[in-house]
Amino acid sequence: MTSTLNIGTTTTWGAFAAAEPELAAFVAQRLLAAPSYIATVRANGAPRVRPVTAIFTDDGLHLFMEPTSPKGNDLRERSWFDLHNGVPDNAGTGGEAAVTGTGHLIEDAEIRAKVVAAAGYSPADRYILFELRPAEVYCNGYGDVTLPARRRWRAASQPPSPLPT
Repeated sequence: MTSTLNIGTTTTWGAFAAAEPELAAFVAQRLLAAPSYIATVRANGAPRVRPVTAIFTDDGLHLFMEPTSPKGNDLRERSWFDLHNGVPDNAGTGGEAAVTGTGHLIEDAEIRAKVVAAAGYSPADRYILFELRPAEVYCNGYGDVTLPARRRWRAASQPPSPLPT
């Protein structure tokens, strides 16, 4: 049995933010209020959810992680992810924000230096770096926060990608 997942076309965070600055600012603010959680897809198709620290530059949305991280293997092998902010209570105070797309290993020293400079901590030299490219970005609130005028953005669609069986 083969199933499909329509991630759609992805773009850089910078291109998305240029097109939708209000939504990008809201989502970035929520994702920077740690912890955020990334869901990746294991080889057997099951989800893997782990806390992460999102790092934003003008051009991209990035994550550092240990080179042996299972979530890193998931991103290298299948690339799909969903990144969601944590909320402080059951009321969803502050609102929700999420990014769905594909993760890409970055080995470029210049990009790495830019991301290290933007990080709110000192990433170890051994850490590997991924860029998260959005296919969809969305937010929601529950009456306690002003939401952007546009609450959902999608990159242009493409045919569904087959999931591993």
